[in-house]
Amino acid sequence: MVRTLAIVLAVAAAPLIAAAPAQASPTDLGADFEWGVATSGFQAEGPPPDSNWARYAASGKTKDPYGAGPDFRHRYAEDIANAAALGVEVFRFSVEWARVEPAPGVWDETEFAYYDDVVRQIRAHGMRPMITLDHFVYPGWVADRGGWSDERTVDAWLANAERVVGRYAGDGVDWITFNEATVFLQKELTFGGLTLADAPQMLDRLVRAHRAAYDLIHRVDPAARVSSNVAYIPAAMGALDGMFADRVRDKLDFVGIDYYYGVSLDNVTAANAITDAFFDIRPQPDGIYHAAMYYARKYPELPIYIVENGMPTDDGAPRPDGYTRSDHLRDHVYWLGRAQSDGAKVIGYNYWSITDNYEWGSYRPRFGLYTVDVLTDPTLARRPTAAVDTYREIVAANGLPADYRPVARQSVCSLADLPRSCLTPPSVPGVSGTGSASSTGSR
Repeated sequence: MVRTLAIVLAVAAAPLIAAAPAQASPTDLGADFEWGVATSGFQAEGPPPDSNWARYAASGKTKDPYGAGPDFRHRYAEDIANAAALGVEVFRFSVEWARVEPAPGVWDETEFAYYDDVVRQIRAHGMRPMITLDHFVYPGWVADRGGWSDERTVDAWLANAERVVGRYAGDGVDWITFNEATVFLQKELTFGGLTLADAPQMLDRLVRAHRAAYDLIHRVDPAARVSSNVAYIPAAMGALDGMFADRVRDKLDFVGIDYYYGVSLDNVTAANAITDAFFDIRPQPDGIYHAAMYYARKYPELPIYIVENGMPTDDGAPRPDGYTRSDHLRDHVYWLGRAQSDGAKVIGYNYWSITDNYEWGSYRPRFGLYTVDVLTDPTLARRPTAAVDTYREIVAANGLPADYRPVARQSVCSLADLPRSCLTPPSVPGVSGTGSASSTGSR
């Protein structure tokens, strides 16, 4: 019923919308624009050490067992070389706290040597590391003490941060303290690492830890940039920012955004995210424009970096509507260029992810530029998707051809930016009417 009402409202509203003046299509995102790819430790490294997420994966609460994992731990040289062949400048990964400190105060030099070589390989291939200090994972001994419900976790986390930052200071690193702090909280609640009563304390502790880490990084690695990327949840960012981002705004060097889906009057398929069926969500590329403009207005002093963006397919199968990962890449880059031309200081973009990985309980959502069949292929071969060539072309051109027009139709009244998205939506040159499709209407 809600979906039907939304479609009716969209159809009724479309003729009343005043389109913005036509502009030329963006072609070049600027000489300083940074292109990258991303991955994370637990999701990609392979059989994990004892941690909260190793326990969740073994608990039977997840849809798939972890199994062998994609084995970045031993195949990182191949994945880094594949990224470099795209022409990108940034390779994002995480240094897993559970690997380098398997017991309180015990530092594993073998695991640090592994990360040393990851950084060395990234730099040798002409890329810059973007290191995440915490991508939802903490050691088993921290879990035994209550995880983020325990006050001691802040100091323990900062001790690890100091060790890691000190080791890689001067290597041109961008630092992400916490990946998606509010989603981290949600995952901990979902999988039992935290009770609802402890949720406010976890948020307070994440804020304290980030603020202290920001000062630590700028003391030890003064030239570095620091952020904590937000998960862009359409129509909810006001409340979510109040939990974390607004509280650390003065301790951010850029706004890091993870954008995956939008919500609008003619697209409420984002409801599938509730069951992690991300492949059933209809992509809404123009939502990345509205997300960028939202933060450009909210935090005008900060540049914007898209830390994660990608499209999942259902176990690698083509989407039923024919929309491809190449379409998705081009369309999102198009709308980032539009955001730039409308005043948003967008400085970079990372594709998630370089390979398929363990999507927090399941291998079914496939995001990788390179496919890895963890559950069926014992060789864990990296097989390129068509989007590899597409991304290489985008990076080489630093954007899109001047005559490019989005494949996915523009949304009607994005909930990310009301009422602007309804009253003055950005126009697409050569496409008549807002909400129309530049290809088949089924998209």
